[in-house]
Amino acid sequence: MTSLITGAGLVGTSYAREAVAQGDPVVFYDVRPDADYINVKLDGGPYEAVQGDLRDLPALVTAMQQHRPEVVVHTAGLIGNSVGSPVYTGMQINVQGTINVLEAARLTGVKRFIHVSTYGVYDRRAEAGGTISESYQRAGGGNPYSASKVANEHIAEAYATYYGFELVFVRPSNVFGYNHFRGGSGGGMTVHSVVEAGFTGQPLVVPAIRGRAFEYVYGKDLGRLIRRAAGIPISGVTAFNGGNGYITTFEELVEAVRAVFPDLDVTVAPPDRPIPDANAPLDISNAKALLDWQPEYSVQEAFADYVEEMRRAEGR
Repeated sequence: MTSLITGAGLVGTSYAREAVAQGDPVVFYDVRPDADYINVKLDGGPYEAVQGDLRDLPALVTAMQQHRPEVVVHTAGLIGNSVGSPVYTGMQINVQGTINVLEAARLTGVKRFIHVSTYGVYDRRAEAGGTISESYQRAGGGNPYSASKVANEHIAEAYATYYGFELVFVRPSNVFGYNHFRGGSGGGMTVHSVVEAGFTGQPLVVPAIRGRAFEYVYGKDLGRLIRRAAGIPISGVTAFNGGNGYITTFEELVEAVRAVFPDLDVTVAPPDRPIPDANAPLDISNAKALLDWQPEYSVQEAFADYVEEMRRAEGR
């Protein structure tokens, strides 16, 4: 089963790692594929890469015609605040880019489309405790990133319904892993800065907005979820949440890194306004029941693996 993966960052390479381990070909479509990074994430496994922009529909069509993927895994796009810098360009990349990937998949007869979305599609202004299932209300909430992801889901559903291909949404919580800031992830950069502070021994002060409680999922666990979603029998549109199923405070996250770097010195700057924590984790029972999936890494185990991968990649 050949997979064409848009985006060769943490999520795309985590999926590819699983596919390659099962002997399946993978092709990355990325605006700047980084061979060194891909080789680290795939442990030197085989892959092909096509350099191209999401906004270039002919290039996407050509890539799919040449490689004939059975599955397209769409992970590429801007993350977080980078979508708003400026909004017009961010929407061109995230929304028009997704339309282009869908259209290229339609034109070339791709059978299954995996759209990696985000927990940010859920309207967390309506949080009232409990957990958030895949049927929870969706709303962009005025945030350019979330708005682009909500729009993409509706557009993808329209394509799948109208043209009859199989569509899977994967909605991860905060993903972390080696180099998850390549697409502009502020959370990924924060986690990276904490690990970097462990390596350097330098004190780190984290902005209050980044020191909130969140739900996390390690990149390798998410890669397994997406891979399983690519192979199960489905009809129509299916969605899976991908998280740990619980909220982790920033202090707990720092303690997990401190298990690797005992002298880690990280503090959170005092907030200049009230900053709410996430209080409702994702309901991952759908992934457990239909994909036989659940996270294998605890937060502490994930950081031990993260640090080891960073050491191998950078010779630390």
